[in-house]
Amino acid sequence: MFSLFRVNVHIALNSIKTQLLRTILTVVIIGIGIWSLVGILSAVKAMENSISGSFASMGSNTFNIQRYDFNVQRSGGEREKVNSIISYQNIREFVNIYEYPTTQTSLSFRGTRSAEVKFESEKTDPEVQIYGINEFYLDNTGTEIDTGRNFTIFDIKNNNKVCIIGSDFLKSLFVNDNPIGKTISIRGVKFKVVGVLESKGSTFGNNQDLKVLIPIQVARSIFTEPNINYTISIMVKDAELLNAAQDEAIITFRNIRGLTPIEKNDFGMERSDDLINRVANITGYLEVAAWIISIITILGSSIALMNIMLVSVTERTREIGVRKALGAKNSTISTQFFIETIVIGQIGSILGIILGILTGMVFASFFNTEFSLPWVPMIWATIITFIVAIIAGFYPAMKASKLDPIESLRYE
Repeated sequence: MFSLFRVNVHIALNSIKTQLLRTILTVVIIGIGIWSLVGILSAVKAMENSISGSFASMGSNTFNIQRYDFNVQRSGGEREKVNSIISYQNIREFVNIYEYPTTQTSLSFRGTRSAEVKFESEKTDPEVQIYGINEFYLDNTGTEIDTGRNFTIFDIKNNNKVCIIGSDFLKSLFVNDNPIGKTISIRGVKFKVVGVLESKGSTFGNNQDLKVLIPIQVARSIFTEPNINYTISIMVKDAELLNAAQDEAIITFRNIRGLTPIEKNDFGMERSDDLINRVANITGYLEVAAWIISIITILGSSIALMNIMLVSVTERTREIGVRKALGAKNSTISTQFFIETIVIGQIGSILGIILGILTGMVFASFFNTEFSLPWVPMIWATIITFIVAIIAGFYPAMKASKLDPIESLRYE
């Protein structure tokens, strides 16, 4: 049985060589269909991992109070609803009032995204983000320290001129030097480096490693622009109290805003798991689109494969007649053509899978996330091409097996 299968595969490969150009074109069409499936699904997975990783860093038991919800709709480029900024007065009142059990409150704002940082005679390009934070910011955002330490409550209360820098500064200002204890300058104010953050990469062009964190009050003295918007992040150490803590935070902030019971919230409330679910929904639609595109492409490749096999039957009519005259059964002839279509289909599948994996690796590198082999799409790609080969090869194989040997021998 195995020897017969091997002979049929050998015959199929020899037949492919005699019609190489048509076979290559068919393989490429099949490969493009599989590429669109494996490649798009791999790219979507890399994008989902990157975005989910960014949101998941908040922690599943953390929620934010911010100016807008994530899903606020826009009309004609403008927001349908304009919320007031979350001011410094708002966050001060919130910290003083909100005291829910097992919670800790982080306060932060971005002073600028275009600062220039100096160290001795060296300086960066004016593209550094500066954040003012309190002592709970790192814990609540899931940000880890690589070397050095976090801010203490004394750093925040005493307005110490200390800072924590992103890992990209090790590639520019401190290439061969330990930055801990060194002094950098931001807008003429000197800060002592007490910590370096772990690398988080870039998300949609936003470099998470090129930033400096400084105590929030010190940041307010440097960045005095009007209408600075703050973010409140609350971590609930007991996950069972998360919903209750969130409800209490909403009531507290509504009172601070002076809203009546019938007025809607004029601020946003976001939890990281809600954002992750939204990302999952979006990527789900992209995956469906990938399947539709690949199925349409593979349908076209199946037609091309059937066409090439019909042409092959016509061109090899005399050969089929000789085989039948020598005693070949109808099942032997049909099996030979079936195997030939399956071989062509699997070659196209391998080509598409390789291109799809390379596409996934490129996207994983772009989103700075770990690449994992898309086993499920690869398995489905193999199954789909096998089914397509059977469907495309059925009619040509039946046509070949039913040829009359006498008429076939007379065919020229």
